[in-house]
Amino acid sequence: MTREGFAMLEAELKKRQSEDRPAIIEAIAEARAHGDLSENAEYHAAKEQQSHNEGRISELEDLLSRAEVIDISKLSGDTVKFGATVKIVDEETDEEKTYQIVGDQEADVKKGKISISSPIARALIGKAVGDSVEVAAPGGARDFEILEVKFA
Repeated sequence: MTREGFAMLEAELKKRQSEDRPAIIEAIAEARAHGDLSENAEYHAAKEQQSHNEGRISELEDLLSRAEVIDISKLSGDTVKFGATVKIVDEETDEEKTYQIVGDQEADVKKGKISISSPIARALIGKAVGDSVEVAAPGGARDFEILEVKFA
């Protein structure tokens, strides 16, 4: 994953541990004070929220401990690989798009970051400027031409 993706996951972990966890514990204590736990919906909701939060904390700790952080600023080359920012054009509609190829956990299409395991990224890997690629999309195969490859 990229440095930015690693930092994003670290920030989420810190927030869940230092803010969310104490708030949930407080909600459980407050719900417990209302009496009978067997019919206390607030208590059960807070316990479920606690379970979800602790599960995500464990998942984040695991991801961060196994993460391989790649410094994109040290990458270069003419072919598409992990970390590359690729400008492509749809050969049918002439619509241009720019994507950065990142790790699975940091992918966000709205921000122009696609997972390295996505169909479009897999089709682009190893290609260079001027190459045409065919991507199997849910609506059928689409053809793109690579206009630019850069590492920022």
